Amino acid sequence: MLTDEFAIAFREEHREIRDALLALIEAFRAHNKARITAMIGKAARLTGPHFRYEEEALYPSLVEVLGEDYIEKMLLDHDCAIGTVNALVELADKGKLSEAETRGATEAARTILPHVSDCEGLSIMTELLPDRQLQRILDRRDVCKREGLGLVQWATQVRKRPFVKIKVDAVR
Repeated sequence: MLTDEFAIAFREEHREIRDALLALIEAFRAHNKARITAMIGKAARLTGPHFRYEEEALYPSLVEVLGEDYIEKMLLDHDCAIGTVNALVELADKGKLSEAETRGATEAARTILPHVSDCEGLSIMTELLPDRQLQRILDRRDVCKREGLGLVQWATQVRKRPFVKIKVDAVR
């Protein structure tokens, strides 16, 4: 059944994204630059294709069910997540981070987590979609995963919508 296939794939992607974000938070706390760089890269590789097929196929399919305002909220979440990852990349490129910068980075990464759980709930709404629409979403997912554009690359080179510029501030 297509709804089950979608729900399983969607949940697994959200688990991977959640785990990458939590590992990134731990890497910042441990001041482990190599791990920070690796986890930012992993999060970007996972979220690039995922956000892309959500925006290109899933969200448009759910406008009729959830309304334009809710879909806009989900897109705004993406705008902020992209800006946050971009800012974390810049921060990670700095030298040694202060404790306040580390706290700011962990808080910034943590701001993406609620979207992961909110988005996971959309799979129950996809049960309302006809199989042909679900198949289009799955097909778009396959294309996006195959192309494999990272989050910042997709957001700056393909995505038409601007993302929010985020500055990760030191947290006292």
